[in-house]
Amino acid sequence: MNKTFNFLREKWRTNRWVRRFALIISVFGPGTIAAMADNDAGGVATYSIAGATLGYPILFPLLIITILLGVTQEMGMRLTLVTRRGLADLIREKYGVKVSLFIFIGLLIANLGTITTEVSAIRTVSGMLNIPAAPFVIGMLLIAFIFITKGNYKLTQTIMLIVSLFYVTYIISAVKSNPDWSLALGNLIYPHGVTWTSKYLVSYLVIGMGVLGTTITPWGQFFISSFAFDKKMDKNTLKYSQFETYWGAFLTDFFSFFMIVATAAALNTHGYGVGGLQLQSGEQAALAIRPFAGELASELFAVGLLAAAFMGLVIVPLSTAYAFSEFFGLSGSLDTDFQKSKTFYILFIVQLVVAALITTIPGISLFHFAIATQTLNAMTLPLVFFYLIKLASNEKLMGQHVNNIFQKNFTTAASVFIVIASAFTVAAVLLKW
Repeated sequence: MNKTFNFLREKWRTNRWVRRFALIISVFGPGTIAAMADNDAGGVATYSIAGATLGYPILFPLLIITILLGVTQEMGMRLTLVTRRGLADLIREKYGVKVSLFIFIGLLIANLGTITTEVSAIRTVSGMLNIPAAPFVIGMLLIAFIFITKGNYKLTQTIMLIVSLFYVTYIISAVKSNPDWSLALGNLIYPHGVTWTSKYLVSYLVIGMGVLGTTITPWGQFFISSFAFDKKMDKNTLKYSQFETYWGAFLTDFFSFFMIVATAAALNTHGYGVGGLQLQSGEQAALAIRPFAGELASELFAVGLLAAAFMGLVIVPLSTAYAFSEFFGLSGSLDTDFQKSKTFYILFIVQLVVAALITTIPGISLFHFAIATQTLNAMTLPLVFFYLIKLASNEKLMGQHVNNIFQKNFTTAASVFIVIASAFTVAAVLLKW
């Protein structure tokens, strides 16, 4: 009798864990993809510049950034799962079309700047890998166009998760750079190992704020909300979705850690840094580490940058298309055909074409273009966080899943800090011009 009872109990426990695992797999995707997409070409450039300029001490903010990213992304996920509405849809309903239009225009222009950076990175990496630039860029744009317009939600999610695997190349690049692992890991606890001059401190604050700003973006908040809604998830999977969201935040900065380590080990110790040689892009980082870390490390860094650029090339215009559809009450889903969601798909395609055309303008400074994009992001971010926090703190809307006092106060304080940090970073960079 006892043997039978024990057998049934163990079987029940096993089935319970199987069911939980199946639920986690079923909700897996939105949180991880939304967070990983923050490591796009612009993100890779920022982390590369941070590592090359400041060395290992810039690793210290990563723990704080990971928490901030997880908390803000979780709010957007929880808001959508409880209300079964996207963030943009709720803003339009609660605050009107004028507010929606204002936020969307800022989001559209900033996103176009980001997409232009992705296209530029793809073009540059093609040269590094000895591939003709024009056909390669056109080919990447066509791939993005075909699987978004001809595929569905499941295909898009699968491909983005596969592309995320290429971030492993940064781990290999870091290892090939022969870093001081004890110093790298120690700087996660407190920043040390350098001489803290006034010039270094100012650079640390400015670049540290840039690292923060490149991870938490306006488009990221809209994307995780819309992508979760398009997946047709609800509050019955809330705790599993929350886990996946925090996992995505951890995974994002896990790879960011290796990007910084690779450039800190290969470049910061070889003449790059405050008062020395300077980087301005991720492509430069891939080329610069070649003499110190070897051909393989350089090529793998470039491959990782290409994966990051392609991720951004898909996710950023997709976030714009989602937001437009929700802001103005139109049909927009990856599981609907072109005819039913025509505006959604056309807006996605137009962004790719416009970004590609911008990169062909003679004499345009893509570095300055990226700075202008950061400025607009800094202007848009306060509004996005204001409405996100206000909606997630609305008891009538959220019921028992409303923000508690800690969540409300913490996210408000974090949001204010992010806004100030972004504004200070942009101002500092503009003054350098």
